[in-house]
Amino acid sequence: MKATLILVMFGLLVLSVVPGVLAVQVGTGITPIITTEQFEPMVFMCDHRIVLDDNVEPGRISDGGQELIERINNYAFEGEQISWKILVFDKNGIEKVNDVHVTIGSSQGEGNDLEANCHLDDIISSNESIDSSCNARVLEEQLDYIPENTGAYYTCIFTVETPESMYGEFWVTVEATDIDGLMGTMAENEFWFFNPVVALSIDGDMTFDNVRPGVQAYSSTMTVGNDADQGSGVMMDMFISGTDFYDSASSGAKCPTTNQLALTNFRYFVSSGAYSTSQDLGIGRGARAKDAEGYVGIGYGNGFNNPNPFYDGYEILQAAHIGPYYAANVLAPGAEMAITFKLSMPEPCNGNFDTGSIFFWGEAI
Repeated sequence: MKATLILVMFGLLVLSVVPGVLAVQVGTGITPIITTEQFEPMVFMCDHRIVLDDNVEPGRISDGGQELIERINNYAFEGEQISWKILVFDKNGIEKVNDVHVTIGSSQGEGNDLEANCHLDDIISSNESIDSSCNARVLEEQLDYIPENTGAYYTCIFTVETPESMYGEFWVTVEATDIDGLMGTMAENEFWFFNPVVALSIDGDMTFDNVRPGVQAYSSTMTVGNDADQGSGVMMDMFISGTDFYDSASSGAKCPTTNQLALTNFRYFVSSGAYSTSQDLGIGRGARAKDAEGYVGIGYGNGFNNPNPFYDGYEILQAAHIGPYYAANVLAPGAEMAITFKLSMPEPCNGNFDTGSIFFWGEAI
């Protein structure tokens, strides 16, 4: 390329264009591909779960809404509740968690039937330490603090429904679900028997035949047992009560002063495991005090806790007193007590006393 000369009045301007001096700039770029891990919600049980009594009938210790401290096996009845304090953690953000609920089903883990939603108590702030009882961790990392808006505490309360919808054995746990459908469950799955059938078994009869007035007669020995559903774990606290007896026929009965055979003429001897009424503590009614043979009296009652409270007085066997209970008086499913009755027939006495009852009661504890 040749140089170009330009003449300008009152001066001379020379513009030179030299080959290769003019630069060309070229640029390019890439778009990164970034994906965020879809973190499954993590569910931790904090402190310990509790079982709450219903509001139907008070027990020996617990009343409606109170903790069922006497419940030592995993069974529950309609209206009783199980409560957990829960920590839910999600690295994608706690707002991404859209549901925390209690599930029950026939197997452990995710996907069982949703039964009760949990209540959001508190979203954890950035400077708040995590409750150590939650034992929150991601793999080997112990979580003492977490980033803000990644965790929250919930209260989960599950109430047992009627036997029509809940009967039998179920796995119970707490599950969290996020907006992407990812689920996490509490590690502590629990195995419960809901609404087990509670029943007593009586084998044998109580017959006193041709008893001479003024003498003592003994019945054959019968057994009374806990006939609750096998596998339910239902423990039964056992009680006994009775009424006076009468002659249903128009026979001119008299025993000893009127046509009535008083319950106070009956006593019983019971054995259960290593204990018997020979070791009975005799707490409560005066009539309960054992005689020289170890037989104890029977209190009046035609309904449970009617007309008097049964606790500390109407137990079949008051032995091995531990806390508020008599351990020898508590039967596991399938367990039985052997009972023999003694009748001290008054003198004079006439009549066939075939109406009236002696009742056996069992309270699930």
